[in-house]
Amino acid sequence: MKLGISIGYSGGEVKVPVDSVLEAERLGYDSVWTAEAYGSDAVTPLAYLAAKTTRIKFGTGIMQLAGRTPAMCAMTMSTLDALAGGGRVLVGLGLSGPQVVEGWHGQPYDKPVARLREYVQILRKIWERKEPVEVDGKAYQVPYHGPTATGLGKPLKSILHGRQLPVYLATMQPHSVRLTAEIADGWLPIWFSPQRMSMFRPTIEEGFQRAGNGKSWKDFDIAAGCTVIISDDVKACLAQMKPTLALYVGGMGAKNKNFHNEMVSRYGYSDVAAKIQDLYLSGRKQEAIALVPDELCDEMSLCGSEARIRQRYKLWEECGVTTMLVQAGQPQAYKLMAEIAGTTK
Repeated sequence: MKLGISIGYSGGEVKVPVDSVLEAERLGYDSVWTAEAYGSDAVTPLAYLAAKTTRIKFGTGIMQLAGRTPAMCAMTMSTLDALAGGGRVLVGLGLSGPQVVEGWHGQPYDKPVARLREYVQILRKIWERKEPVEVDGKAYQVPYHGPTATGLGKPLKSILHGRQLPVYLATMQPHSVRLTAEIADGWLPIWFSPQRMSMFRPTIEEGFQRAGNGKSWKDFDIAAGCTVIISDDVKACLAQMKPTLALYVGGMGAKNKNFHNEMVSRYGYSDVAAKIQDLYLSGRKQEAIALVPDELCDEMSLCGSEARIRQRYKLWEECGVTTMLVQAGQPQAYKLMAEIAGTTK
């Protein structure tokens, strides 16, 4: 299994953990992944890290579709790849949700599956440089020919000679996971639990079949995030995860439209997920945090003593995850995972 380091997005101030990334590169980690919400963006920190590193790959986990046209995404990531020396960029994309898409980006949250498919289609055409790009889709028109068009739009071909960059999609719903397996090079599952892989396997295999080109598991990277905390006090480790889980399950989305809540519910925690949301949206955040089950935190993480982490790592390795995106606040955690995965050179 390959290892990646997930550094997320910044809070009120932009902070890039350069030392952690350099150490991860030294330890043989394959990639570093950033994120964006409605503050710091996912790409600029990677450009900064490209000047500081020599080998490690750069993934966006994730860029929001609504934040960039497909053409701007293709331009940005091809430019980053070129500046980094080539062969180092992984394009992670996601839809986000209606609160951010409409509330922050001012774009409609509609036709989500069509948007994913057409966005990736346009990226591929731009990077291919076979001919000027023309797509007349449900979500995207290139060139644009809608009611306000001037009629002067011209199909264009990228000036920059780049390459086909690997595309990863962050998806949760069965229809979008199926699409990911069909059209993408990898999957960025959210709130992944190795013991739940059987829920996704048939859907992913159906996506491979729809690709129609002999695609199989060997052609598909599952890059799953995993919180790693070393401590003899397992319960205290799990408690560190609960505020973030309560935020996403309870407050990241509207009452009737919260994909994170739906995912946790499909894992078998529907009753407690509903209670967490009710408490969080009513302002009772500490009560919501207290309700997050230890069992839920434990199945999505590697927490405890080094021996316990080594033993539980086997679940991740055996379930089909091909890249583990380590989320850790301890330098020794990155080192331990490199030793377990055998990436240290």
